[in-house]
Amino acid sequence: MSAGRPFRGCACFFTDNIFVGRFGLHVRYRDGSQLRRDYGRVLRERGCRSEEQFQEVLREIEAEVQRRKELIHQSVERRAIISKCYKPKHPEVYTLQDSFLAPEFLEIVRFCTSPGADLQGLLSYLESFSDKRIYRLPVFTEEFCQALVDELENFEQSDMPKGRPNTMNNYGVLLNELGMDEPFLTPLRERLLPITALLYPELGGACLDSHKAFVVKYSLHEDLDLSSHYDNAEVTLNVSLGKEFTEGNLYFGDFNQDPSPVPKYIEVEHVGGHGLLHRGGQIHGALPIASGQRWNLIVWMRSSAIRNQLCPMCHRKPELVEAEGFGDGFTEPHTVNLCALG
Repeated sequence: MSAGRPFRGCACFFTDNIFVGRFGLHVRYRDGSQLRRDYGRVLRERGCRSEEQFQEVLREIEAEVQRRKELIHQSVERRAIISKCYKPKHPEVYTLQDSFLAPEFLEIVRFCTSPGADLQGLLSYLESFSDKRIYRLPVFTEEFCQALVDELENFEQSDMPKGRPNTMNNYGVLLNELGMDEPFLTPLRERLLPITALLYPELGGACLDSHKAFVVKYSLHEDLDLSSHYDNAEVTLNVSLGKEFTEGNLYFGDFNQDPSPVPKYIEVEHVGGHGLLHRGGQIHGALPIASGQRWNLIVWMRSSAIRNQLCPMCHRKPELVEAEGFGDGFTEPHTVNLCALG
């Protein structure tokens, strides 16, 4: 995966974009006085009116910071236990096969790798949404989606240790901890490169060289919805896996680097087996489901050639820190990225 080319994180992971769930707010945190100074007013406007409530928020944030500091060690431990002790129900789903991919997806890839392929030709294969550069395309077969969800439910019901996908989702699975990075996710990302190269050239779409992938689950009495946010990615793939559910549409607002005074939102329905491609910086969220369960595969795809220049989360030159696996997609300055030379 990264032999001879270690990936890194940015130090802002321990201080920035910390989600305070009960008040739907992302904050940057240094200490209590800074939090009160920078966010006291907006917290009060959102219902945090007593000192006791503020102290509860402070404890919640400090617990999240501590969780992030322990994340690498705990993730390595979980992955080792899972690798040794977990017995997959559907071991075949761990290695990407052409038979898992929708025939229409394979046709799109063939077009994008053909001589003379261009953006206009590609768009004839995709469903586009407004001017926000959000595109829908078939990705997986229905049979594969059912098998993958069945495997994830089997893991969920096991006594294996489980990590949270991120600070905003409490229910789901980190796919690297299941051992799916190399045999499944890296080949999937590489299959997508000819498509993302045409759709998002300025975001490094031709050289998305790492990823973070997880599955999120929404159901009644668990996670119902997802607040507005943007992703730690240059390009995101969001595939609807099932199962049966009502409501829960995604919504999209402005690109985070180009906000408008009055943002315009659009809603996009989920279509089983289909994926949405969008810029990681596109503000988005998920409306509450009304019934059933919804499972989605999320792949944050990253380009070190792009993010080495500016961290998309803190909007500063990245302060590199040690990381495990693909980290957050940054690489050391001396690493030569051939895509950056093209």
